[in-house]
Amino acid sequence: MTPTLLSCSEGVFKCPEDQLPLEYAKIYPDPELEAQVLSLAIRCIHSEEGCRWSGLIKHLQAHLGTCGFNVIPCPNRCSAKLSRRDLPEHVQHGCPKRRVKCEFCASDFTGEAFEGHQGTCPQESVYCENKCGARMMRRLLSQHALTECPKRTQPCTYCAKEFVFDTIQNHQYQCPRYPVPCPNQCGTPSIAREDVPTHLKESCSTAMLLCPFKEAGCKHRCPKLAMGRHLEDSTKVHLGMVCALVSRQRQEILELRRDVEELSVSSDGTLIWKISDYTRKLQEAKARSNYEFFSPPFYTHKYGYKLQVSAFLNGNGSGESSHLSVYIRVLPGEYDNLLEWPFSYRVTFSLLDQSDPSLSKPQHITETFHPDPNWKNFQKPGASRSSLDESTLGFGYPKFISHEDIKKRNYVRDNAIFIKASVEIPQKILA
Repeated sequence: MTPTLLSCSEGVFKCPEDQLPLEYAKIYPDPELEAQVLSLAIRCIHSEEGCRWSGLIKHLQAHLGTCGFNVIPCPNRCSAKLSRRDLPEHVQHGCPKRRVKCEFCASDFTGEAFEGHQGTCPQESVYCENKCGARMMRRLLSQHALTECPKRTQPCTYCAKEFVFDTIQNHQYQCPRYPVPCPNQCGTPSIAREDVPTHLKESCSTAMLLCPFKEAGCKHRCPKLAMGRHLEDSTKVHLGMVCALVSRQRQEILELRRDVEELSVSSDGTLIWKISDYTRKLQEAKARSNYEFFSPPFYTHKYGYKLQVSAFLNGNGSGESSHLSVYIRVLPGEYDNLLEWPFSYRVTFSLLDQSDPSLSKPQHITETFHPDPNWKNFQKPGASRSSLDESTLGFGYPKFISHEDIKKRNYVRDNAIFIKASVEIPQKILA
């Protein structure tokens, strides 16, 4: 049984049981009842927490003064309150107000200050952070890391890149900015290693140089200081070399141009030749007698005969001034030595009708002939024959179509005409 006390609120005493107000004059001590109460047996107020003490009420306060479960303030006045049995651990290890002595520097600290001191004590023995294996007091560590540690990083004096100190010597054997003497011993005191090739090429007075006309064929090689004299003494020789080089290059350009032209030539035995700006070209042909237009060359087949069509828009021979004349001729080809001569395959000319096939059936003008094997222009051509050689007029039709007939249908459309030439090559030749 726990004794109850009167409660007082704003000067009015209340019964602890029913909270009704009491008259102060009627309240008085009862020594007998108090003695009875204090003689009652009870358990410790911390019994539920594990305290096994039991005794009289009057002995409770004395017990609480030693009870291990009773909560008391820290004697170091650290604001902590804890059970008496936990107090030794707190006072020794956890209390921020406890006194602690550093084992390295012997300085005295409060527990709170010691936590900040741990890991920073200048007298504590620690290993080098660079893992060089050295151990020393912390206060000596910064000087060691700066000037003594073999694993410290240090910038290269020449290229400014950082290296571990014990490897920097090896780096200097490869450092691109490390100063080295000129290998030709020209007297330049020091050159960055990476600049040596440029020095030898542009600055070194004793470097051996090839003549600037080496591409033209000059093989002369001499020190840079002597090159000026060589150029002065060899002006005519160099000029001759350059002229020969230009001549060779011109020939190479001609050969390349011919190769490009050969690649663009048709090789399926059919040519469709568009003559655009027809009206102007017809007027030009009328103003110039026997004015001939030439088609692009074409081959009868792969590795075959090289042919070319020509046209006289204002006619030629018996068709002059009244007809369109068309001819075909044999040109020197790349594969003439592999072919049978004379040229003897059927040739067909067509002037193509450009009318819309959906509106009317096209009516092409077509003529076909077999070459006369006795005619000289179907013999193997000489290397000198060209498309501009007027003496080699091809075989064809001076009156292929009259100027009147060419206007009857859409042979001329959008101021252009199309002339088709095809050669029939036997399948066994193509195979």
